[in-house]
Amino acid sequence: MQDAFATALERWPRDGEPDNPGAWILTAARNRALDRIRRDRTLRQKTELLRRLAELPSDEEDDAVSSIPDERLSLIFTCCHPALSTDAQVALTLRTLGGLTTPEIAAAFLVPEPTMAQRLVRAKRKIRDAGIPFRVPPDEALPARLQAVLAVVYLVFNEGYGPPVRHDLCVEAIRLARILTRLMPDEPEAHGLEALMLLQDSRRDARLADDGSLVLLADQDRRLWDLDEIAAGRTALTRALQLRRIGSYQLQAAIAAAHAEDETDWPALTRLYDELSRVSPSPVVELNRAVAVAMAEGPDAGLALMDGLSLDDYHLYHAARADLLRRLDRHDEAGDAYRRALALTTSEPEREFLARRLDEVSRP
Repeated sequence: MQDAFATALERWPRDGEPDNPGAWILTAARNRALDRIRRDRTLRQKTELLRRLAELPSDEEDDAVSSIPDERLSLIFTCCHPALSTDAQVALTLRTLGGLTTPEIAAAFLVPEPTMAQRLVRAKRKIRDAGIPFRVPPDEALPARLQAVLAVVYLVFNEGYGPPVRHDLCVEAIRLARILTRLMPDEPEAHGLEALMLLQDSRRDARLADDGSLVLLADQDRRLWDLDEIAAGRTALTRALQLRRIGSYQLQAAIAAAHAEDETDWPALTRLYDELSRVSPSPVVELNRAVAVAMAEGPDAGLALMDGLSLDDYHLYHAARADLLRRLDRHDEAGDAYRRALALTTSEPEREFLARRLDEVSRP
């Protein structure tokens, strides 16, 4: 990247700025890196890697430059330096390359915006003080950075999944995951993430009604689901499970696959959440597990598990509690929970849905 910027400073004043400066810089840096690879590694090994990348489709053609489809992924690996904490790697990469704002990143991490702003400042300061180089890591260093890279890709997907929906972000995240599975075919979590995003994306056309209102999973018109994406997601999940190293994304993909069945097996889903809670414990996982238990054993059982979760600033926690309270005809408590959820969400489709539910439980 330093060489690319140096070349730009030399050439652009003389030849003029290219139509797409960012793409020009990325391509120049990529070509410089390839030159170095060819010197340091055997041509046969790298030619095979480039051949596999070249097989992937890409829509990102530019009039001034040509590009291979792994440029953004290379930069994500570059930013995910192990000298930083995983959270800092993910946050900094989302801010620098993912185009997400600090409030959006804070919401993804369930922390206040000032907290996230300070994390970003500290990460940048550490990079500066430690002299961490901005360069694509060698192949042997990629697995150590994979966890953070997967987190970045999935958070980009979630930002696009909405609501509001930004399908371009979902498409980009799935594309990056597919490249990852080509580059690192023996990494089960890469396949698991690809499966998870495909299975979730398959429902995109059914998640919002014609008027833009939110449609819950149980109420969706399954004729609108993308069966090809479901099949591709199941294939990717099968490949991940064959590698016999279970991880969080594989378990989440298995849960998404279970929802794609004709009838949801809630006791089986509860067992999957039990395992996910063991592999990747978090309050959000416990919340989803509580919802599964409520569906399998009744609202009282789910509410008992939700009590005490440290998610008071998470709107979906209050929305889930409100729904269980509504099902128990505890309308006053449900109304309070809906109001708290409404105060926390900024998504207009979610606000409209919660307002309708609040109106239902407020009627005499």
